[in-house]
Amino acid sequence: MSVKTRFAPSPTGYLHVGGARTALFSWLVARQQGGQFVLRIEDTDRERSTQASVDAILQGMEWLGLDWDEGPYYQTERMDRYKEVIQQLLDDGLAYYCYCSQEEVEQMREEARARGDKPKYNGKYRDFTGEPPAGIDPVIRFKNPLDGAVVFNDQIRGRIAVSNTELDDLIIARSDGSPTYNLTVVVDDWDMGITHVVRGDDHVNNTPRQINILRALGAEPPIYAHVPMILGDDGKRLSKRHGAVSVMQYAEDGYLPEALLNYLVRLGWSYGDDEVFSLDDMKEKFSLDAVNKAASAFNTEKLQWLNQYYIKQADLAELAGNIGKRLTLQGIAVESGPNLEEVVNVLLERVKTLVEMAEKAAMFYQDFDEFDENAAKKQLRPVVLEPLKIFRERLENLDDWVAGSIQALVEKTAEDFDLKMGKIGQPIRVAVTGVGMSPPIDQTIYLMGKARALRGLDKALSYIEKRAANS
Repeated sequence: MSVKTRFAPSPTGYLHVGGARTALFSWLVARQQGGQFVLRIEDTDRERSTQASVDAILQGMEWLGLDWDEGPYYQTERMDRYKEVIQQLLDDGLAYYCYCSQEEVEQMREEARARGDKPKYNGKYRDFTGEPPAGIDPVIRFKNPLDGAVVFNDQIRGRIAVSNTELDDLIIARSDGSPTYNLTVVVDDWDMGITHVVRGDDHVNNTPRQINILRALGAEPPIYAHVPMILGDDGKRLSKRHGAVSVMQYAEDGYLPEALLNYLVRLGWSYGDDEVFSLDDMKEKFSLDAVNKAASAFNTEKLQWLNQYYIKQADLAELAGNIGKRLTLQGIAVESGPNLEEVVNVLLERVKTLVEMAEKAAMFYQDFDEFDENAAKKQLRPVVLEPLKIFRERLENLDDWVAGSIQALVEKTAEDFDLKMGKIGQPIRVAVTGVGMSPPIDQTIYLMGKARALRGLDKALSYIEKRAANS
């Protein structure tokens, strides 16, 4: 059997991380078996669906690298097909018009609750042959089987059996003639030859209904796999209060797609003690059978650890391009400073996100306005005034502008004033960068350039002199 999977988001918002994980699992099932992956946009909710959401979904999929073989298909372009299937069900006696008002249906449910039964529509118009009530636009309901059970083997949850007596005759067309989700998804999966449906476990209750419709149409149901939800680290459903939930927000926040994919695949799936998986690794090793039935908790620290790993492995030119764009958006002219790849290279070990890298890289391209208060108070003291003056003079006269020569000047100044390296290195660092942390001081000054380093030292000397005068 040729495998064919699909990802079918509703364009009522961004592509969230739960949807991205579902898309990834579905994509992997297709890719590892040489099958096809379909992208389908379920946009029949016209009031809530927007083009901006469609664009956000497509952008998120492309950023993640989850390419599709067919689509994107749009349900709004398939309305004639849905109506054709609904009419077929009516003609075959497998669907019927229902004239009940919403209030009547709710009363049926209340009466069922009072009897201790499951609340549902009671099939009032299932076999109706009389004169329909005037002035009512009916819905169309599917004739669900009255006996037997729907049994299917979920690839994640195992065997699931639901008695047909638990299911009512669901609406497949609204009173305005528009098809409902349970009808459209069935027709789409059937027409598109979907063999495996990987989706969130919030759809488990829909599956028996959809299987019954497929069988009524003479179609073979696909294999289902319902993926557990993602929780926040507080055990509650993942939402904006837990931080970024949009895939593209993670991109903006400086995460690499490789890191997010690696993290998402490990949410509920394990392969021994392995933590790092490339896409090729995933395609080779992933299995729905190994996905946990329980919900998974999102851990931002773990994602950051993976992101740091992938930053270290990334192509320097690509990283530099990303950082360059981020700096340019901040109004920083990178073309007037050091080679961006060299800057990126010295920051690799020091950052967890590209946002953090861009923040640290800025010091090499623009002067700082103020010293970090705590760093200056601790390091820029009158006792280092003379060592800093001498270092500044030596730096200004340095012709061999390389990191090794700069380091030699730092060491010579420490030796001349009988100081430990930290006692001169840290004040120099604060002087030229304005903060207490940076890459090694020799590399920092080398990349910063002589003019900018001297301006920082001048600012520090002025700061110390004022401090000494006020003490």
